[in-house]
Amino acid sequence: MSPASTEASTTVGADVPVPAADSRMSPGGPGYRRMSLALFLAGVATFALLYSTQALLPLISGEFGAAASDASWTVAAATGGLALFVLPMSALSERFGRRAVMTASLAVAVTVGLLVPFAPSLGVLVVLRALQGAALAGLPASATAYLAEEVSPKALVTAIGLFVAGNSVGGMSGRVITGWVAQEWGWRVAVGVIGALAVACAVAFRMLLPAPRNFKAGSLRPRVLARTVRDHLSNPLLCRLYAIGLLFMTVFGGVYTVIGYRLTEAPFSLPQGIIGSVFLVYLVGTVSASTAGRLVGRLGRRGALYAGGGTTAAGLLLSLAGSLPLVLLGLVLITAGFFAGHAVASSAVSKTATTGRAQASALYQSAYYIGSSAGSTVGAIAFHAGGWAGTVGVGLLAVLGVVTITVFGTRAARMQRRLATAA
Repeated sequence: MSPASTEASTTVGADVPVPAADSRMSPGGPGYRRMSLALFLAGVATFALLYSTQALLPLISGEFGAAASDASWTVAAATGGLALFVLPMSALSERFGRRAVMTASLAVAVTVGLLVPFAPSLGVLVVLRALQGAALAGLPASATAYLAEEVSPKALVTAIGLFVAGNSVGGMSGRVITGWVAQEWGWRVAVGVIGALAVACAVAFRMLLPAPRNFKAGSLRPRVLARTVRDHLSNPLLCRLYAIGLLFMTVFGGVYTVIGYRLTEAPFSLPQGIIGSVFLVYLVGTVSASTAGRLVGRLGRRGALYAGGGTTAAGLLLSLAGSLPLVLLGLVLITAGFFAGHAVASSAVSKTATTGRAQASALYQSAYYIGSSAGSTVGAIAFHAGGWAGTVGVGLLAVLGVVTITVFGTRAARMQRRLATAA
């Protein structure tokens, strides 16, 4: 993707004013730390709830007598519900405000989270998880839109990186906690503990997040929403970024849905607590997401995406080894590459769309979580058919798609520059 197509904003509906940069928060300025901590905690709660069953799939399979591909629906239903409802929820945030929608979303999601431990069957569990994902749909797009409106442009990539870092901490802590708790008291108590953690994060989020200063209410009219979505989908750069987010998440969703099954089998045969602790590698994602701004500064957005894709592919290949240390190193590389690529792509979406940001971010999040659902389901099917190599094969195809799309964007940008020079 060219500098022109990734670092300059594309105006969609230029009649809507953009707040001046000096009215926005910046590092060291008033409210910035509170905002960063609030959205970090929102990210923790979102990923902890969304993937609360992922590390527990072997136990869920055992209790309900379900295959890996069936139990994986407890993950796919949550991410699918989020993907389906993120666009309508983003429209509500345009009308009622980012903070209000994020607060309501967290409140409903944590309430459902407290009901999940009491699911009497796999079917009921899947339904509750779908409802939880739909509730969480108000978080991702509204958060990135809030940041785009309230944070100075120079600090935007870093601010979004911190939010994504919160996702990684939530994903890591949720899986580690559930692993050890489930080993002692079962998966139901484990997801209950995650629900309680999410309640604490939701309360702190609402208390800390500064009131928006630059939000301007939009319209809920379907015709206006449809026009905004059409404008975003007609932007080639945004479409490429959406596809990149989907493909990166396909890799990540597949790997982390299946890894628990692999590690319970020979030659590893690890107990549930140790398997949960494997997710400590998410800390690598915290670092790579929060430093994505510096990576873009050194390599440019295209270079950062190539680096993220290459690192992910190297991790996938390394994970094929029969040695546990090499498998763990592979997971480290996969996690670092994924979170870096996701932070770069999602921040580029927020920077590209100067109006209808919630819808632009919602379309990215929808594609992203469709990728998660697809990765969870297809990765589990591939594992059932061909073992871990099958899951890795799915991941490598997705990484190849990321590289292909980025190369296409690079060539398109070069052609645009040649045409501009000729004119």
